[in-house]
Amino acid sequence: MQKLNQLKNVNFLQIGQKLKLPEKTPAVSEVPQKEEEPETTSITILGTSDVHGNLWGYTYEDSAETTNNGLARISTYVNEVKKTSPNVLLIDNGDTYQGNILTDDIYRKNTDVVHPVSKAMNAMNYDAMVFGNHEFNFGLDHVDRIMKELNFPVLGANILTQDGGTLGEPYTVIDVDGVKVGIIGVTTPNVPRWDGDKVDGLTFEHMGETVKKYAQYLKNEEKVDVLIASAHAGMFAEFDEDGASDSAERIVQMVPELDAMLVGHMHIIVNEKIGQTVIGGPRNLGRDIVRFDIEVKKDHGTTKVTDRQVQVVDMAAYTPDPAIQNLVKEEHEATIQFITGGGSAGAEGTSGGIFGQATADFQPVDEIKGIPEGKLQDTAVVDLINKVQLEVSGADVSAAALFKDTSNLKEGNITYANIFDIYKFDNVLYTVNVTGKELKAYMEWSASHYNQWKEGDVSISFDPEVPGYLYDMFAGVDYKIDVSKPAGQRIVDVMYQGKPLTDSQELKLAVNNYRYSSALKAYKLVAANRDWESPRSIRDYLVEYIQKHQEISPEVDNNWEIVGIDLASPYRDKIIQLVNEGKIDVPYDQSLNVNELLKQGVIQN
Repeated sequence: MQKLNQLKNVNFLQIGQKLKLPEKTPAVSEVPQKEEEPETTSITILGTSDVHGNLWGYTYEDSAETTNNGLARISTYVNEVKKTSPNVLLIDNGDTYQGNILTDDIYRKNTDVVHPVSKAMNAMNYDAMVFGNHEFNFGLDHVDRIMKELNFPVLGANILTQDGGTLGEPYTVIDVDGVKVGIIGVTTPNVPRWDGDKVDGLTFEHMGETVKKYAQYLKNEEKVDVLIASAHAGMFAEFDEDGASDSAERIVQMVPELDAMLVGHMHIIVNEKIGQTVIGGPRNLGRDIVRFDIEVKKDHGTTKVTDRQVQVVDMAAYTPDPAIQNLVKEEHEATIQFITGGGSAGAEGTSGGIFGQATADFQPVDEIKGIPEGKLQDTAVVDLINKVQLEVSGADVSAAALFKDTSNLKEGNITYANIFDIYKFDNVLYTVNVTGKELKAYMEWSASHYNQWKEGDVSISFDPEVPGYLYDMFAGVDYKIDVSKPAGQRIVDVMYQGKPLTDSQELKLAVNNYRYSSALKAYKLVAANRDWESPRSIRDYLVEYIQKHQEISPEVDNNWEIVGIDLASPYRDKIIQLVNEGKIDVPYDQSLNVNELLKQGVIQN
């Protein structure tokens, strides 16, 4: 027993060393270890962008349900994907909190409740969101509200605050079934051009340089396996042609190790691949969702992306998710009630409901389906906007755009929904002193919206790189647009008060804040700075004007026209008939040309 107690204090490692025990016992056979099998993980990343407050799938301007859009439809698709794919991430690329009466005129102002957009996104379990430029339209208090309400990170890697930090988080890293996914979020640096003093204190840096910096950090320090960028920007430079600080394409060129990139801002479908990077972007209003499918292989301690795919999925085949609709039902119905007259939280000067009458339609019927007549001739809609802007500002000349090709004040009752339809942005009005030369340069910039007319064209078409919302029509001067000439040489016969406008004449121009910043100043079309800003929005003044007059009639002064074209052709009537019957497609960016249609055999000699 004494010997047993003594053994308790013996160091058996020392015994082994003294006895020089063999490393292997011959009597025991060795079983070879099984080699670890490679493992493949599939990850699906779903991306939305430019939803612009369309939660329900409803157009408040037209008081109608939609059939192909809205966040509720997207929720249905997301839920279906999650049933079959266990590893799903959901990110939003911005421009989500602005764009309709619910967001802009009711719940932007009602800060006592959680914003309905925040409610819906939280319920859908988004993993991250990126700031869009329109998130800044209502100031930094609104941005702060968004960040506080959401239960997931908002990303702003290239947006610096005064203390040197980023607005929101620069990136997020998410573990998906043992795979580390890093997501970097950046926003077009052009926000200060549009929102000016609303973003005082913020600095917007080059998107590509920012993504490159954080990509290196995520790869080297966070050891991410999958690298994603979400950029609220279009594929190509919008203003910075040289530096391309606002180009999503430049991001991929600078950071080729990206696996996927979500883009937006331009409201067009993007489905591309540059190098190894797959790139996707949806249309606006929740009409599409982008789906990235990433395959990751783990083998002997290494992790490698082996496949990357992207598709843009149309929501037309999906029905709205009743769970999301029920969640925002109260806010949706409150918006409808406001429009019809029971609400109280709308624009200054109106409590909703009917506040005027239109004696006839303010927009002519399109001669050719798909080609907006409001861009081909002066109309009562734009003339009304310019008339109100001139009255409010006391300016000599006014400029206004038809933000939506189909915008119209139709015969009958006028509600706030109608005003939102003809003026959908919450712009204020500026005045600025311009010379005749500067005004004509601005008019040339606007007229670049048209494609150059060529022999045989029986219609007019539009440059897709100059969106319709950038095309301004002017009041206070008479002028002609010669579309037979190249862009920059089209404005002719400009008259002011019955006399030719000279380059040295000085005029006061009324223009919205967005156009002042993003065109007049961005392109150095005008030297002077604004000298007046309206205390209320242009929409408010339109409401006030109609309330004052009660009944308004369409008035057109026909102060401008398109010249330099000959649309006459013995085939024109037949071509128009075929288009209107749906037998010929009309691309927005291509004119109907007799010679080409004859060559293709679409029409016969």
